[in-house]
Amino acid sequence: MRKHIAALALASLAGPLAAQTSPQVTNDLTANMSPQQYRICNDRSARPTWMDEVNPREAYKARTMMRLYELRAWQAIKASSDCGCDVRFPTWDAASVEYEERFSTSTQAEHTQARLDLRDQQNQIAREVQDLCEAQGNW
Repeated sequence: MRKHIAALALASLAGPLAAQTSPQVTNDLTANMSPQQYRICNDRSARPTWMDEVNPREAYKARTMMRLYELRAWQAIKASSDCGCDVRFPTWDAASVEYEERFSTSTQAEHTQARLDLRDQQNQIAREVQDLCEAQGNW
């Protein structure tokens, strides 16, 4: 009998504690259509529409494009020693043209290899770019 009372007392104390730590639930299903806010450089140009609308089976194409865009931006930062928002997040035009020329007809395996190569190039300059951008308050 004592075990039942002790278990009941413990359960009655655990209920309020669980209610305090559980996330708040809301019935509000309103979609938030406000633009995404970033920690830095909120005036970024929108990425190409096809990247958001790509078939999930072809998401590797968007990943290659993103890696190419980031690498070219980082190379521009290194070359100019400027980490301003217009250099760190340029328009997508140049990357789009290069992607079309180099990767538009590539297979998935070729995209995978290209992303690895692009990542290796990016890793080689990562520390220098990060140091430049941190010094300018834009990392």
